[in-house]
Amino acid sequence: MSQVDSSVGGKTGVNHQLGKNLIGTFYQPQSVLIDTDTLNTLPERELASGFAEVIRLGLIGDTEFFAWQERNMYALMARDPDALAYVIKRSCENKAEIVSLDEKEDGLRATLNLGHTFGHLPFLVDQPYYNVSHKLKFYNSLSIAGNRNWLWLHGEAVAVGTEVMAVDMSYRLGWIDNSVVERVHKIIKQAKLPTGPPENVTVKMFKSVMALDKKVADGLLRLVLLKGPLALDETFCKS
Repeated sequence: MSQVDSSVGGKTGVNHQLGKNLIGTFYQPQSVLIDTDTLNTLPERELASGFAEVIRLGLIGDTEFFAWQERNMYALMARDPDALAYVIKRSCENKAEIVSLDEKEDGLRATLNLGHTFGHLPFLVDQPYYNVSHKLKFYNSLSIAGNRNWLWLHGEAVAVGTEVMAVDMSYRLGWIDNSVVERVHKIIKQAKLPTGPPENVTVKMFKSVMALDKKVADGLLRLVLLKGPLALDETFCKS
């Protein structure tokens, strides 16, 4: 996850009782050092979690990269060193380009949140201490140092938020055709990522968590969706 996403961009954030990642700053590093050999120490599930962010980068504007992933996902899962080196380099280049154009997330950088607004709920809600009627207490418990009692990894939730929710909504709006839906579904399964949210998730839970998303502005929730053959065209606001 850090090698393809969080180490690039200078964004730092912590959770607050009113929401996830609401407090933070932008502090750009002088350099980022990546040792790809460390990936051999990861369990397969952690490795796959990072690929969810790679898939997202291909979807939001680099169709050639997405097509390369489709051809090479099995090599990535097998930890082929050349494939890993390429996917890390390309991911860093993609994110760095977006950040250089919009460091403080005034517009373009928000496209990196594809799947995250939907995905935050599976990531957060599948916890033994979640209670929709006590969401502020729930969020506060997430910010306690050392709390790692989470059943879903970040990338797993992003995969579900992207494939099941953002892609599905884009299709329902008529912004993408079924071929895109099928391609995303196939690569998510190749990466051994989940393709559905926890069974205990309800509409009420979604509304509760998404209402506190950092991208809410003037009472409107901004969702990052796909538009066109296979490229993100815009974000839109929907109450």
